[in-house]
Amino acid sequence: MHKFLVVGANSFSGSHFVRRVLAEGHEVWGLGRSPEPAGVFLPRLWGKDHSARYHFVQLDLNNPDSALGDFLREVEPEIVVNFAAQGMVAQSWEQPWDWFSTNTSGLSRLLHEILGLPNLTKYVHITTPEVYGSTEGWVRESLNFAPSTPYAVSRAAGDWHVMNLFKVKGLPAVLTRAANVYGPGQQLYRVIPRAFLSGLLDESFPLHGEGGSTRSFIHIDDVVEATYRLALSDSLGDTFHISTNELVSIRELVSQVYTLLGAPETGVVVLPERDGKDQTYQLDSSKIRSELEWTDTVSLSDGLDQVHQWVLENLPALREMPREYSHKA
Repeated sequence: MHKFLVVGANSFSGSHFVRRVLAEGHEVWGLGRSPEPAGVFLPRLWGKDHSARYHFVQLDLNNPDSALGDFLREVEPEIVVNFAAQGMVAQSWEQPWDWFSTNTSGLSRLLHEILGLPNLTKYVHITTPEVYGSTEGWVRESLNFAPSTPYAVSRAAGDWHVMNLFKVKGLPAVLTRAANVYGPGQQLYRVIPRAFLSGLLDESFPLHGEGGSTRSFIHIDDVVEATYRLALSDSLGDTFHISTNELVSIRELVSQVYTLLGAPETGVVVLPERDGKDQTYQLDSSKIRSELEWTDTVSLSDGLDQVHQWVLENLPALREMPREYSHKA
């Protein structure tokens, strides 16, 4: 068994990863800058109680006066998996310095501290295909960066820093770039849960740019499986795409949700496209499929059924929660 540190443990992907690692019997420390959210968004609380092996610490990587170094030296994790990032592409145009503070400066502070950990065997950096900009055809991990938003630029800078530390300082790093991740427990401002709630509650649903951009939506269980395998693998200094081979436009995706609900799409409101919106990502995931024998197992239709069930089971609580993203500097 290993001692894991999951940075960004309260995020959608981070919280699902915590659940998986605890189920495998490991000791897990979770790190986040905010208190833990409601249980409906914390998958580790949905099943068997593993609380004896889970320890959460609230700590802000952006604060240079935080006790980050002391905390890391006390815990001495073997494997660090970093999901922490300032997300939300469109909003990054409004206060881009906040995105750089977290995704570049805060990241560099974390990496500086973990470099000296005596027991560290792996640092898994969760990043994004946004660093590529809009792509044409199926792309490999060697594609040059061409970020088109402040968010993407801040993540690209962070990725370069991780790889530079691998080459120069020996940081035992590996990077992942996943397609559009979804599943039960996702934040309500994301397209799939918001579409379900809008259809169920007869609320308006904002569709930017007529929903013409295409994406590959991959279920969180498949992403967690790939990430867990990489965390325990011998791979170092490499990047892996995690993606399905199924593409769907945002408009088609929303239509699938409304069809599943048996609801009319009269509440769908078309809005102008966001600045710097990338038209498509088609991530070639053959590397992780061949090297780690990973494959995606949850179809989009089955995954949407899971989200539908989660929304129905938690509808009294979810209907009272905000649908819009609330920025936190």
